[in-house]
Amino acid sequence: MTTFRTFDAARAESIDTPPDPPVKRTRSRALRGERSAAAWMISPAIVLFILFLIIPIVLAFGLAFTDTRLISPRPGRFVGLDNFAYLFTDPVFWASVRNTFYFAIVVVPVQAGFALLLALLVNAKVRGTNFFRTVYFLPVVTSMVVVSLLWRFMYQKDGLINQVLGALSFGTYTPIDWLNDPVWAMPAIMFMSIWQGVAFHMVIWLAGLQTIPAELYEASEIDGASRWQQFLYVTWPGLRQTATLILVTITIAAFSLFTQIAVMTDGGPLDTTTTVVYQAVRTGYQQLQTGLASAISLVFFVLVLIVSGIQRYLTRERS
Repeated sequence: MTTFRTFDAARAESIDTPPDPPVKRTRSRALRGERSAAAWMISPAIVLFILFLIIPIVLAFGLAFTDTRLISPRPGRFVGLDNFAYLFTDPVFWASVRNTFYFAIVVVPVQAGFALLLALLVNAKVRGTNFFRTVYFLPVVTSMVVVSLLWRFMYQKDGLINQVLGALSFGTYTPIDWLNDPVWAMPAIMFMSIWQGVAFHMVIWLAGLQTIPAELYEASEIDGASRWQQFLYVTWPGLRQTATLILVTITIAAFSLFTQIAVMTDGGPLDTTTTVVYQAVRTGYQQLQTGLASAISLVFFVLVLIVSGIQRYLTRERS
């Protein structure tokens, strides 16, 4: 007992005693060195972030109020809200907004739902799940340009899809020129986009599923819960944060639809697949109207901001 008191007293004395000044100076120097090293290590990322993100955004906001052209001997001049007034009376712009929302409204829930279904299937403890995870993920690691080129050939009137449908219908099926039909062009791009991106979100759902404690499932089985009740009261509440992340990422990806349109349809036929991002790029680089393209980008930024705010409000944590 005497030994413990002696030890405690010595420990309290050592805590109460301030460190020697040389020790404090050494620690302070080491701390400054660590901060300096951290600043040097992070500085390249900050420079690149400012150079390739902040400055282009600021320039786009400024150019949106000018008539700047990409190649012109005449410098751009301030035109106020003329670019926005022109956009709001342009039928092609409204068609691109309509097509963008059409794509997002269909792709976001369908892709998220299929991804969740695949995640539930590959999360089961059966043989061969690693093989199926790899197979499902292959389209994600393939370039979207390559995927779009392959599907453009498959969607041709004499392509693979029409041949398969013709064989399954025993010759009663009339081939469709998918990408040149105003009715079928956008659904064809939606189908390909869902197929290409579903595995990426499957992996995110899978990560969320594996964070749910197994004890909750065991307790629900003891209580006699069915599979559907387990999903409704155990799985889905455990995936709430994952669902918010997936909803936001799919929505942003859907609104920024560009590559598939540029490779497969060029916005046609009859502007039925033109999207806001594709119109901004076409206006800026093909028509050389940098100021007008910047105005389209600014409107697109506001649209995405509003949609993200609504999503955030609807998926917020309720007490």
